[in-house]
Amino acid sequence: MARDAGSAGATGADRRYAHLIFVDCEARGPSPVSGTMTEFGAVHFATDDTFHGVLYRGEPDPENPAVPRVLERLAEPGTVAADFAEWIYRHTSRPSLVSDNPAFDFMWIAGLFDVAGIPNPFGHSGRRIGDFYAGLTGSWSNTQEWKRWRITPHDHNPVHDSQGNVEAFRTILESRGLA
Repeated sequence: MARDAGSAGATGADRRYAHLIFVDCEARGPSPVSGTMTEFGAVHFATDDTFHGVLYRGEPDPENPAVPRVLERLAEPGTVAADFAEWIYRHTSRPSLVSDNPAFDFMWIAGLFDVAGIPNPFGHSGRRIGDFYAGLTGSWSNTQEWKRWRITPHDHNPVHDSQGNVEAFRTILESRGLA
């Protein structure tokens, strides 16, 4: 059942962006076909409510700390996907996935819902913060400058990383008179 509880408490610009769910995934491997997502985080833009989906215990790989080493399974994908879908629909009936890198994050989330046999609440598309910012600045290649407005440190905890992306996005909106 679709519900839109998140926009009820939103005001101003938050109401216009109440459908946005910022997502970050931590995973190892090239894709969900041969890799493993250990965890993901999500933040509902209008309320700052967070979701932390943990599938496996992971730890930073000493050779590349941005990539998790996959340890033991902590939760079944179907349970995590169902909980995430319920969380999403508590906030909005028409969610849009927003990410620093939606090509990466979207495929892992789509894979999670597919394995669980649950329709993907995000449909078939996501939005990239860097592209939005590049469009606002009129420079196709200006896709990274927005990251300086993150307040929460980017530490590869997916909830923290999503929170930092929301903070930066709010600053972009405010600086352009869109908030």
